Amino acid sequence: MDTNSEDVFNYYDESILDYKEGSSRFKQKLPEMTKGYFDFTEACFEEGSIAKKEKQLIALGISIYAQDEYCIMYHTKGAIEHGASEDEFMETIAVSAALGGGAAFSQGVTLAMDSFDYFSSVKQ
Repeated sequence: MDTNSEDVFNYYDESILDYKEGSSRFKQKLPEMTKGYFDFTEACFEEGSIAKKEKQLIALGISIYAQDEYCIMYHTKGAIEHGASEDEFMETIAVSAALGGGAAFSQGVTLAMDSFDYFSSVKQ
């Protein structure tokens, strides 16, 4: 992505913020449904027989396949936070592309890799 660093911040971080704000608005109107959804997804991503890093990589692969840009960014961030390497990340893209073809490949080599580069550079 050829933009200045402020534009990059706005794109990735603002996209995740948009999701969180939209979720909060939804929660105001449908609190029980929203709570149930978030309780369920939180439980799905807890450490278990499959480690959190691998769960984030699975979710990333599905997000790339589904071409869900918000989830691509969100699960890229999660995978990095749980220690995913660039090689693991790229293999996840490759598996997703093996099933999703060119559409998944294009999401992987563009948005997913750009997200990886961004979140890797701001990793705490």
